[in-house]
Amino acid sequence: MANAEECREALEQLSRNIANSTGDVRTAAALDRSLSCRITDLDLTFTGQLRDGRIQDVVTTPGRPTEKAAIRLTMASDDLVALVGGDLNFAAAWASGRVKLEAGLRDLLRLRKLL
Repeated sequence: MANAEECREALEQLSRNIANSTGDVRTAAALDRSLSCRITDLDLTFTGQLRDGRIQDVVTTPGRPTEKAAIRLTMASDDLVALVGGDLNFAAAWASGRVKLEAGLRDLLRLRKLL
């Protein structure tokens, strides 16, 4: 099981990956939306803002998110680290239920380019 610091670093790496992307991926990431990533096995939630192609203002809180973010991810700590590290395919993890992604239909259509 990954710890909270490893999860934070994975989110920071994801932010760097998005910021360095080009083409359709960069366009898809150019949203301005609230974001939450609930880590089930650590019982904590990272919240922030996806803005200008980066994840910004990340805050860690214990338990479930207190507010409903526009884009919501739920997964185990090891799955977050594996996804960002390229060792876990998002589509396969999502299809098997290991990763949950909730967002409005318009955002899901844009985000599919990131996945």
